[in-house]
Amino acid sequence: MIVAVGVDIIEVDRIRRAVDNPRTGARFRERVYTADEIAYCLKRRTSAESFAARFAAKEAVMKVLGQGFGDGIGWREIEVVRGSGRPSIVLSGRARERASDIGAARWHLSLTHTAAHAVAYVVAETA
Repeated sequence: MIVAVGVDIIEVDRIRRAVDNPRTGARFRERVYTADEIAYCLKRRTSAESFAARFAAKEAVMKVLGQGFGDGIGWREIEVVRGSGRPSIVLSGRARERASDIGAARWHLSLTHTAAHAVAYVVAETA
């Protein structure tokens, strides 16, 4: 059964400016993204689009969880992983606890982007 759905859209240029800022870009990346997410995005020819898609995914997951990042869940507690197939969500810490509280056990993620926008659509299901 579906627990909740979350969707988010973000302008790629907004994330590009944040991750590429010579003064604060490294701190932004390390605060928002896991080491594996950073490594994946930096390998991509269109890294800003990949960073933006992951940012949108984290926001969409927060909508599913019914909380904001100021409510005790950290950005890096929501990770977008990409193996050989489709991207998926891995939760840790308080994000995993909140997911358990609302009965969200399985996660489905769809990402898309253009040069201008990135969109993430997330569905959480019960076990």
